[in-house]
Amino acid sequence: MMAVGGGGGEEMERDFEAKLRLQQPSTTGDAGHARPAVQRTNSIVFRAPQEQFSINDFELGKIYGVGSYSKVVRAKKKDTGNVYALKIMDKKFIAKENKVSYVKLERIVLDQLDHPGIIRLCFTFQDTYSLYMALECCEGGELFDQITRKGHLSEDEARFYAAEVIDAMEYIHGVGLIHRDIKPENLLLTTDGHIKIADFGSVKPTKDSPITVLPNSANEKTCTFVGTAAYVPPEVLNSSPATFGNDLWALGCTLYQMLSGSSPFKDASEWLIFQRIIARDLKFPEYFSHEARDLIDKLLDTDPSKRPGAGPDGYASLRKHPFFKGIDWKNLRKASAPKLALEKDTSVDYDSQDTSWNPIHVGGAPSHQQGIPDGSPVATSSFEPQSHISRLASIDSFDSKWQEFLEPGETIVMISNLKKVQKLTNKKVQLILTDKPKLLYVDPSKMTANVNIIWSDNAGDLSVQVASSSHFKICTPKKVISFEDAKQRAWQWKKAIEGLQHC
Repeated sequence: MMAVGGGGGEEMERDFEAKLRLQQPSTTGDAGHARPAVQRTNSIVFRAPQEQFSINDFELGKIYGVGSYSKVVRAKKKDTGNVYALKIMDKKFIAKENKVSYVKLERIVLDQLDHPGIIRLCFTFQDTYSLYMALECCEGGELFDQITRKGHLSEDEARFYAAEVIDAMEYIHGVGLIHRDIKPENLLLTTDGHIKIADFGSVKPTKDSPITVLPNSANEKTCTFVGTAAYVPPEVLNSSPATFGNDLWALGCTLYQMLSGSSPFKDASEWLIFQRIIARDLKFPEYFSHEARDLIDKLLDTDPSKRPGAGPDGYASLRKHPFFKGIDWKNLRKASAPKLALEKDTSVDYDSQDTSWNPIHVGGAPSHQQGIPDGSPVATSSFEPQSHISRLASIDSFDSKWQEFLEPGETIVMISNLKKVQKLTNKKVQLILTDKPKLLYVDPSKMTANVNIIWSDNAGDLSVQVASSSHFKICTPKKVISFEDAKQRAWQWKKAIEGLQHC
């Protein structure tokens, strides 16, 4: 992420620079060590430089992740060959959804963190439509993917990953930061299988944090609901201020998910998940060891001050827990990591293919091609119904194989490899939304369009019902079609479809 302010495009750039008076990094000091603590100030010297790059300087590949206002894509710098995880953010959506402060804070905080278990920020750049943050590339993917591919992890695997997460969390808490979104999707793996914590978009600095932050950001309201439903602690649901205990609860949920394959409070909707969390409706599979149950039970204590790691002895109580017997805490990063499970055959699983992405669909493409005056500060939302909406919403769609299902000039807005849920069987389909607008799903094994879902701008004739982040239904007067999205983008599908209905 890089500098943004409260408006769109050029106005956002000017606003951010006026507030922070951005400078290039100093040439003195050891870049391999954490920067010394400095006081909160209006002038910030960035270690990771703000470059004058263009998106056309990169070869873009597969998608690593999708957020509400961003996507993370594999990006290879054409002149150096260096590979990054490029976080691409939609300026207008950020401003519209009042996410500007989150974007600023993440960029500033990430720049100062220095730990082998935390994703490294390399540089940033921007253009009229988008903000770009070049992050260290973790080719091992998400821990979530390893859990999904293996069904669940062994206790030895879970013990190793949990220990590395704890090592990084202790550092984060030690510099006065609360992450607030610890979960398997935000735990990335290097090529040799070691954990790095990512996504600091929800980070909250405490008042005594030595980290340089925006003025007054540590004094802002701390009981705002952020994070992911299944990992939110009960005290946050009760509007209590954020504490380090919030992350420890999420660690307990993550460890449970590593060992079982699903989160401990999983249910059909966010409301039901919250009810289970408040009631602490927690059940352990029989195969969990006594040590694993005990640790998870303590991390999921309803009193955040009693969770291991939050008490007066700090993280010592976590490291000494019997579950971690045999862990060499001083040499974690030198130890051999669990073997990574590789992706399944991508010839069928099109949604995870390493296909190229045409940068003409991203901010920085010649604006006159989209009928926008050159230099226009107008930015686009991921779900706006102009032809350039495909910039963010369909990063994973630019594969020629899908063009045969489109009419001349028609553009894909959003596409996912989903399961069509039926009474007896579940079938893989490719769900496609275009700017016509049109909805259809394709059998990827036969490359035939099964159904064109009858489009209507009337919500009574076409609606999307979200049961959970991974399950949603598309409802028409004649039928209701249920889908499951392993990448948990049900709400994005709803927003994308409704965005086109309201144009």
